[in-house]
Amino acid sequence: MTREQLAGAARAALGGGRRLEGVERIAGGSKKGVYRLVMDDATTAIAYLWDDTENYWPAAEGDDDLTDPFSPGLGLDLFEAAHARLDALGVRVPAIRLVDRDGAHHPADLAIVEDLRGENLEELLARDPRAAAPVMARLGEALEAMRRHRASAYGKVAVVDGGGSSRGASCEGVVLERALRDLAEAGARDPRITEARDRLEERLLGLAAAVRPRAEYAVVHGELGPDHVLVDTDGHPVLIDIEGSMYFDVEWEHVFLRIRLHDAYRPLGVDGLDEDRLAFYTLAQRLSLTAGPLRLLDGDFPDRASMAGIAEYNLRKALELVRAGEAVVDPSLSGEVLS
Repeated sequence: MTREQLAGAARAALGGGRRLEGVERIAGGSKKGVYRLVMDDATTAIAYLWDDTENYWPAAEGDDDLTDPFSPGLGLDLFEAAHARLDALGVRVPAIRLVDRDGAHHPADLAIVEDLRGENLEELLARDPRAAAPVMARLGEALEAMRRHRASAYGKVAVVDGGGSSRGASCEGVVLERALRDLAEAGARDPRITEARDRLEERLLGLAAAVRPRAEYAVVHGELGPDHVLVDTDGHPVLIDIEGSMYFDVEWEHVFLRIRLHDAYRPLGVDGLDEDRLAFYTLAQRLSLTAGPLRLLDGDFPDRASMAGIAEYNLRKALELVRAGEAVVDPSLSGEVLS
């Protein structure tokens, strides 16, 4: 996207009397471009650009299949649907300043949103866990609001809220299909997975078989790491990278939170989670966090060392779960494993 295009979009979003003075690419995104726009009066905003040139992930069959809850969360439609749902539930998300799906400023989908210049939750927890405590409490309230909102169908928020349906017969069935695919992909890239593949597959099938049917699903972010939670000036958590939000088993969200937050997860713990789902989803996510980074490294993702470290860490954790003979929520989960 050219500076001139960004300047026109910024003027439309923030007022024509301002001039774009600076553009800063925000590091960390792998599926869309994220840019901070700085105007001549110091007003700032964030531009999201869903363009193929901004997506580091190698293309795969089914990427555009929205009936797959785990297909990539790409595009303005998914963003707007997730934003509307979360906002309606009282969950803080960046305010939208402009959306452009018609190519007025750029051929690809574009959104300009509120800029929150403070720390994210990951940085705050590392700097001052005590100062992070009220933010964590408010995040727990947001998660509870998401958990209370139920639907009789699972899948991407845009699909379910639009009256559509998703592939498969159950959340656990979709997770099993994905986990077996992740197992095959990881095995093709690392011989240690190949050597343990039969044991890993047997364990996945056994854990999936223990999960009892469910008929209602909650709203989940899907990848709610502390780097996907910004903190506004009033100390409220603000969820970002929301395009993958879906109606799903709430245990999926809590396994991911436990993996990312380690001991800091405790304030977010809730009663009534299904232990069989937690066990199954723990192994499935370990395999996902192995196969996904290895797949990303097939392309030109710039921060290769950190992505390789994520894959290595989770590969070892997956193998430990199988060697232990049981997939439990690991009390030694480390908080450094995903960016």
